[in-house]
Amino acid sequence: MRKGYSEFITMAANSMGKASKKSLQSVNSDIDWNGVLKPLFKKYRGKKHPLEFNDPYQLLVMIVLSARASDIMVNNLAPALFKQYPSFKHLATATPEELYPLLRVPGFRNKAAWIVEIAKTLAPLKAIPETITELTLLKGFGRKSANVYMSQIGLPAEGVIVDLHTLRVAPRLGIAIGEDPKKIEQQLMVKVNKKDWHILGMSLTYLGRETCRPTNPHCEECLVNSVCQYYSEQK
Repeated sequence: MRKGYSEFITMAANSMGKASKKSLQSVNSDIDWNGVLKPLFKKYRGKKHPLEFNDPYQLLVMIVLSARASDIMVNNLAPALFKQYPSFKHLATATPEELYPLLRVPGFRNKAAWIVEIAKTLAPLKAIPETITELTLLKGFGRKSANVYMSQIGLPAEGVIVDLHTLRVAPRLGIAIGEDPKKIEQQLMVKVNKKDWHILGMSLTYLGRETCRPTNPHCEECLVNSVCQYYSEQK
């Protein structure tokens, strides 16, 4: 496993073209991101993900349902779903069609099939997988989903959460370039110490939710505006 995410990190340099690497270096090569981000980490340390779950089973299912759906939407439907299907064992007995009325989220048909398949896979096991490699084998579970799960359950970090907020915030700050989630994640893993990968993901997510909005971002309130490339260009 160590080899796996080590190789993932080293892909960062190879995944960017020469022009992109030069641009990134010219913007922020002298910035100590571990130091710069400390105020942000202090603000958001201990902040939980907006999904309201009670156990690992609920979290895993809700993460699958949250793709292209708001956290509020998933939180609202969760109580009825988990009342009827309180565990993987119960969920494994359902058909996707039986779940349709309970899953009022975009892509509910695919998601119903995915969580039933996941339940059938995990119900016989004694524990839910605890590595990115294993988690991303599950239907509807990519690196972002795995990183969210691992961060909220308290598992050792193997990557950084890169959601739609981080995809916007990271390039604005100048800590990463591009639009590809995997390449953004690779760059973040290179720039920040591994021990802070979980808090880095949550911090950038909440910074995007609360301050670095898609339109009319509150730059003056941002704790890291002193190094922000976007803020500098707006002055």
